[in-house]
Amino acid sequence: MKYLRLVILMAIGFTSCQEQQKIGFIDNGEVINAYQAKIDLEETYKEKDVVFQKRRDSMIAAYQLELKEAQVKAQRMSQAKLQELSQQIQQKEQMLSQKIQSEQQEMQQSFQADIDSVIVKVKGFVQDYGKTNGYTYILGTSENAASVLYGKEENNLSKEITEALNAAYEKK
Repeated sequence: MKYLRLVILMAIGFTSCQEQQKIGFIDNGEVINAYQAKIDLEETYKEKDVVFQKRRDSMIAAYQLELKEAQVKAQRMSQAKLQELSQQIQQKEQMLSQKIQSEQQEMQQSFQADIDSVIVKVKGFVQDYGKTNGYTYILGTSENAASVLYGKEENNLSKEITEALNAAYEKK
């Protein structure tokens, strides 16, 4: 009985060793940077940034105009009034600076959330692609974290996955 179990376990072990595993890899940066959804997202944020820069420039110009007017008025003011005007100008400058910084941070956070969403979609797509095409593993590598130090070019799925990903994106 003991020998029978041993023979069965050995047979199972040999059989499992004989299975061919299908392994591929992708360059994460290449796939994500060539993904049309990411390209479109970046274009959208470039446009938003242009609008923001124009709004910021007009707010700064209005502040500078107000500052020049205050400098002209300051020449005819008493010391007490001058101090009061100076405090008002400083408060306006701080408020303007805070508003600009707040809008910039809001836009950066929104962009990062959208990019994170794109990355999640790519990961999900790669998982589905692997399951559909019978891969045991699809490894990811990038410039910053080179987990695949060498791979045969025929196992590099970056181009195939990018094309399939973009085709799926265009259907939407």
